[in-house]
Amino acid sequence: MAKKIVMIVANHDFRDAEYEKPKKVFEKAGLSVTTAAKNLGKATGKDGLQINIDLTIDKLNVTDYDAVLFIGGPGCYDYYDDAKAHDIARQAYKSGKILGAICAAPGILVNAGLLQGKKATMFADDGTLAKGGATYTGKDVEVDGKIVTATGPKTAEKWAETIIGMI
Repeated sequence: MAKKIVMIVANHDFRDAEYEKPKKVFEKAGLSVTTAAKNLGKATGKDGLQINIDLTIDKLNVTDYDAVLFIGGPGCYDYYDDAKAHDIARQAYKSGKILGAICAAPGILVNAGLLQGKKATMFADDGTLAKGGATYTGKDVEVDGKIVTATGPKTAEKWAETIIGMI
């Protein structure tokens, strides 16, 4: 049976390359990819990419997936204080799923209380990780346990390949 990944995007202003590049890598590796957001319909990336949303986050069942990934871009700030997004991240972590976040999205994991004492990276060391008790490493991709963080569009494929290697 194919391994399953859910990619959580904002309905607007997600980073196109952080979604599109990893999705292609996952599908090429034979993984099943579901795209989730707050609302069904189309989501529009910061650079204009239009994608279909398969599932709303309020209907997302973490146990159905091997990896739960948060995609960055300006829109991901919608999830920084979103209780449902935090709950999804906590469930993924507690159940031993791979939990990923790229660009600004590691801030979602910080606000969910999951990066205390962990090594992580994100688009810039703006103090977000330290606020959550994490150590900012500045690496392109950082792995700490089953949490995989990355800096942004230029590292999106490496992030996806790292996740595939862990599934």
